[in-house]
Amino acid sequence: AGDGDCGHTHARAARAIQEWVHAGPPPAAPAPLLSALADLLLEKMGGSSGVLYGLFLTAAARSLLNRNDLPAWADAMDAGVEAMQRYGGAAPGDRTMLDPLWAVAQALGALRSPGAELLPVLAAAVQSGEAAAEATKEMEAGAGRASYIGSAQLLQPDPGAVAVAAVLRAVLEGLRG
Repeated sequence: AGDGDCGHTHARAARAIQEWVHAGPPPAAPAPLLSALADLLLEKMGGSSGVLYGLFLTAAARSLLNRNDLPAWADAMDAGVEAMQRYGGAAPGDRTMLDPLWAVAQALGALRSPGAELLPVLAAAVQSGEAAAEATKEMEAGAGRASYIGSAQLLQPDPGAVAVAAVLRAVLEGLRG
């Protein structure tokens, strides 16, 4: 939205996650890890982004309670996106952080195919998310802070969408490393 709030909010979240990881090992199992991360972001990140990430991660964690196979991760992504849509009020194409998440969820559907391999599917999903974040530059804002600003002033991609794409890229690089 041009005021730097998105960057400050994500920087606050990154510092909180770094402190959390350095304080002791995070939970190893996916569902408790995502739940703990949701709680941390709800407490420390602040803003609507913190709430939306918290909702996303909480819903995703529920999908992983009794499963940890590749299709479960696609289901978790779908659950997170659905929660974000339901409680946040945005839809794909509204020029929000939901746009790259929705694109990634669509691409992660390939994890449900027999013989799917995580890293190639995730790499393609991250590329889809990055393209979706960049595409917000051309969208009319239908939700979020940008919807209060005239479209003539929105010359850059949505900051929340760009941040989501960066987070997803970091996850991919972390898994590769």
